[in-house]
Amino acid sequence: MLNEIFLAVIVSLDTYLAAAAYCNSGIKIPLLSMSVISLISAAVLGISLEFSDLIGRFVPSEICHICGTVIITAIGIITIFKSIVRSITRHLSEKGEVSVRSGKYGIVMKLYLDETTADFDNSKTLSAAEAAALALASSLDSAATGLSSGFYGINPVIAFVSAFAAGFAAIALGNVTGKKLSSLHHDFSWVGGILLILFAVFGI
Repeated sequence: MLNEIFLAVIVSLDTYLAAAAYCNSGIKIPLLSMSVISLISAAVLGISLEFSDLIGRFVPSEICHICGTVIITAIGIITIFKSIVRSITRHLSEKGEVSVRSGKYGIVMKLYLDETTADFDNSKTLSAAEAAALALASSLDSAATGLSSGFYGINPVIAFVSAFAAGFAAIALGNVTGKKLSSLHHDFSWVGGILLILFAVFGI
């Protein structure tokens, strides 16, 4: 059960950082929106774990473990790299040296660089629909992690429940500590990458 809880905490880190950014921007996340974000993120993780477990029934366990370790380590490295790119891009954006177009892929890119752009109507309150868009846009890593972690024999149901609880707690904590975290002017999503690599190395 420790693996399920640890995995849930890892995938909820981005949720915490997003909630902290919202708090710093004065955007409120109602209870319904909190539930939508937590539910979608947990569902993506649970479904990907279930699918991974299904694959594991037809592939030798040794190969599954090796593949899982390699893929999760790669995701961790990519997460660290993304954090660096995001920090550089935001720094350049603040200096007015880079802009993001709002065309076909602009919205996704904006959500990637700044989660607070999910508040499309600038109401300073995240609606359920906006929460769903944010959750789906940020669930790619959860899906990839779930597909790779299923090879470790993680229970999808326990992981789903743990991820939902962790996600809800992450949003609540982000609402409380957002201003203090954002005042540091650093992107901390690289911590999730480090944790993923540790999970890949010691999860076996």
